[in-house]
Amino acid sequence: MSTSTSSATTSSLRERQAPLKVRYQEDPESARTTITVRSVTDATLATAHLPRVRIAADAAPDQSWEVGAHPMAGGEEGRICSGDLLLGSLAACQELTIRMVAAAMGITLDKLELTVEGDMDFRGTMGIDPETPVGFDAIRVHAHIEADAPADRLERLVQRAERYCVVNATLGQPPAVELTIRTG
Repeated sequence: MSTSTSSATTSSLRERQAPLKVRYQEDPESARTTITVRSVTDATLATAHLPRVRIAADAAPDQSWEVGAHPMAGGEEGRICSGDLLLGSLAACQELTIRMVAAAMGITLDKLELTVEGDMDFRGTMGIDPETPVGFDAIRVHAHIEADAPADRLERLVQRAERYCVVNATLGQPPAVELTIRTG
């Protein structure tokens, strides 16, 4: 990205965020929202030999993700699983946040590559060992950054991005998850 593009991006981002920041300061309740993702699975997917599901976000209902079980849980090879979506959400949030913070700090990113890895033991999710936790027991984010800034500024960039990344913050201090079931 050239410096002029970076300046235009910074200006545009600041211009877009300025009235939002004022509104949120003056009316804190206006900063609250509920983001919703729904199951939009049709009967063909649900009754397939190896069931798959489809989900869509209310923010973009014309886009959806087809998800299956991980192959280590008996799912098909070559299909994304819910764990991929979780790690992908973290990667997307981290990258977006790094790019937005870099723009706010006036740092031009020449290269940004993120890799997110998650470790899990399928004995937990398969119910084989009740002592084995279900889900990821370790998640690592690797960021490769090349930019027009010294190492100490890049360190501040990463620290700020970690602080303001919604998915990272949510995983670090998970909220209560409530399941309600409606029948009939």
